[in-house]
Amino acid sequence: MLMNRILSFFLISIFLISCSKAEKKEVQKKEEEKIITEFGYTLNNYNVKKSKVKNGDSFGSILERNNLYYPQIYNIVQKVKKVYDIRKINIGKPYTILSSKDSLNTPLVFIYQPNKIDYVVVSLTDSLWAEKKSKAVKIKEFEAEGIITSSLSETMEKQKLSPLLSNELSEIYAWTIDFFRLEKGDNFKIIYSAKYIDDSIYVGLNRIHSAFFEHRGKPFYAIEFETDPKRGIVEYFDENGKNLRRAFLRSPVQFSRVSSRYNLKRRIAYYGYRIRPHKGTDFAAAVGTPIRATASGTVTKSSYTRSNGNYVKIKHNGTYSTQYLHMDKRGVKVGQFVKQGDYIGTVGMTGNTSGPHVCYRFWKNGRQVDPLKQKLPEAKPISKELKERYMIHMDPIKKQLDAIKSNVTFATKS
Repeated sequence: MLMNRILSFFLISIFLISCSKAEKKEVQKKEEEKIITEFGYTLNNYNVKKSKVKNGDSFGSILERNNLYYPQIYNIVQKVKKVYDIRKINIGKPYTILSSKDSLNTPLVFIYQPNKIDYVVVSLTDSLWAEKKSKAVKIKEFEAEGIITSSLSETMEKQKLSPLLSNELSEIYAWTIDFFRLEKGDNFKIIYSAKYIDDSIYVGLNRIHSAFFEHRGKPFYAIEFETDPKRGIVEYFDENGKNLRRAFLRSPVQFSRVSSRYNLKRRIAYYGYRIRPHKGTDFAAAVGTPIRATASGTVTKSSYTRSNGNYVKIKHNGTYSTQYLHMDKRGVKVGQFVKQGDYIGTVGMTGNTSGPHVCYRFWKNGRQVDPLKQKLPEAKPISKELKERYMIHMDPIKKQLDAIKSNVTFATKS
C-alpha cells in the first residue's frame, strides 16, 4: 500500500514537471513570435540594424558598409533628393537599416530620424523612392506648482521641469509680472500639456493652458481662450475676462535680460565720463537669437549705418514707432507689413557695440522715450458675447487651478 502511494506521488511529480516545462516552452515560443512593428514595417520580416550617424559618416559610406555600392548609391540619391536630400545627415542622429533575411543580407530600406518625431523612409529596392513621415504624437495634460526661492528658472530646474515653461510663463505675464524682480515666497500653479510618442517618450512641451501666479501677495490668473477659431487665435485672460496681452510686447527678444536701460544722464569711462545719453533699452542675447516685432506695423527702414549697424524701424500708427539696432541679419524689407511677434532679424554685434544685444528704441509722437515706463494701450477688449462664453469656460479651470496641491505629477524634460 505504501509503495503504491510513493509510486503515485512520483508519477504525479513527473507529470507536473513535464507540464511546467511544456508551458515554459509555449510561453517562450509565443514571445519569439511576438510581432514587432515600427515605421510602418513588421521588423520580424527583416534583419534589423539600428545605429547613429558617426563623425565622418555619409549616406554613401553607411550603405557601403552594408553591402550596397556605387553606382547604386548614386542612383538612389538622385532619385530621392527631391523628396529629401539624404546626403545631409547629421552626426548623432539615429538610423535603421532593414535587410533581407537570407544569406545575402541585402539592404532593402534605410530609415533616418532627424528628430524624435519625424523620419525619412528610403526604399533601396529597384523601385527607388523616399517619403517623409511622422510618428503619432499624443498630448498629455499635467499640473505643476512651485514656490520661488531664488528665480523661476531655478525653481523649474529643481523640479526637473522643462525650461520652456519659464519662457512660456514670461510671455503670458509679460505686462503683468517682472520676472527679473521676483520675490522669495512668490508662487505659481500651472496646467500645461506635453508631447509624447509611443505613449512614454517625452518629445517636448506643447503649451501652458492656464496659470496662477502670486507675486508680492497679489494673485494673477491667466486662462487660455480661443478668440478666433477660424484663424486659431488663442489669448490669455484673467478671472474677470481682461486680456493679459498689450498692444506691444515688453521685449523684442524672448526671455532675455536688460543689460542697459534708457538713461539720458549716462556717463561712460571710454569718453572721459562725459554724459552720453542712451535713448534705447539693450536686451542681451546670443548672436543669432531671433528678434521679433513688438507690435504690428509697416517697416519704414531696413538698412545699415556705422553706428547702428544693421537695423530695422517699424511704424505702428500715427503715435508709435520702434527701432531695432546692431542686428546680425535683417529679415524684413521696407514697405513690408509685420504682425506682433513676427521675425524681423537676428541679434548681432554690428555697428558701435561691445557685445551681442539688440538696442530697442521706442518713439512716441516723434520723441524717443523709455518703453518700460510707458503706459501703453491694452489689446482690444473682448466682445460682450465672447466674454459671456469665456466666463463659462473659465470657471471650472479656475477651480482646478485653486485645487492644485503639492505632490502633483510632473512631465519631466528630456
